[in-house]
Amino acid sequence: MHRSFARRRLLTAAAALGGTALLGGTAQAAEGHWPTQFALPNGFAPEGITIGTAPFAYFGSIANGDIYRASLATGRGSVISKGLGAEHPTLGLKINRHGRLFLAGGSSGELRTVDARSGKIEKVYDVGGTFVNDVVLTPSAAWFTETYQPVLYGLALGPHGEPGAVTTLPLTGDWVQGPGFTANGIERTPDGRALLVVNTIADGGGLMRVDPRTGVATAVDLGPSKLPDGDGLLLLGRILYAVQQADNLIDVFRLNASGTKGTAIARITDTRFRIPTTAAAWGDRLYLPNARFDVEPTPDTEYDAVAVAQV
Repeated sequence: MHRSFARRRLLTAAAALGGTALLGGTAQAAEGHWPTQFALPNGFAPEGITIGTAPFAYFGSIANGDIYRASLATGRGSVISKGLGAEHPTLGLKINRHGRLFLAGGSSGELRTVDARSGKIEKVYDVGGTFVNDVVLTPSAAWFTETYQPVLYGLALGPHGEPGAVTTLPLTGDWVQGPGFTANGIERTPDGRALLVVNTIADGGGLMRVDPRTGVATAVDLGPSKLPDGDGLLLLGRILYAVQQADNLIDVFRLNASGTKGTAIARITDTRFRIPTTAAAWGDRLYLPNARFDVEPTPDTEYDAVAVAQV
């Protein structure tokens, strides 16, 4: 971790705790007292999570597209952006260092951007997709997965992270498109030159390495490991966390630099998992929303987020 970035984390953590908990201690010690489980609003139906440069988690709602922000220090939060309604869900989301949120609009076929400070929806792009599922940020684009079609959507980014035009990238090579749910989570390779996309169909479920210039996909060698329920991906250095939602676990791989090969090194399980879907990191923890896809959602359905230790 770069020293200046570590220092910013220390300062923001101190501010979140009122500047008292870190006197005579460290940020890590303070974070050790932060909650490892906290409630989300009843009926919220979370799916995606993102954490930026301050200790706040942002969650997207499948129910109506709302964005909920929670303090990692206290677990308390509030809706900071109202969605566009039941026909405009929010699934995967990411925040950049400029405070802009990029939202995958699920069955609405939309990409959306939101100002995380004001909660204002800035832009809505109707890409004509059938199910826009997840998103990852690169220096030049936000890349979105499309679950029911063999394509990715690329939203060009300016020098300050401002959104530009959208392009559609057809997937070829080793890509296998099933008759139903196929693509899900997305990440970058450790060297930043390509994208990693969950393909729940190919060879029993696994990862594809996609060249963002050509769309050519190559199956990633994960040895005997399979990702039939693979959902959100999170890359920390060369360690890739792959959330397997319906299996209530996270498979952990060590990747080579190019992302062509991964070795399974751990499996994280927790009795608090209730179909977690995606993961984001802060300090030495992973935070995950429990989507509870095994129950019929109602306005009174209880939801929460949990934290587990990184490998």
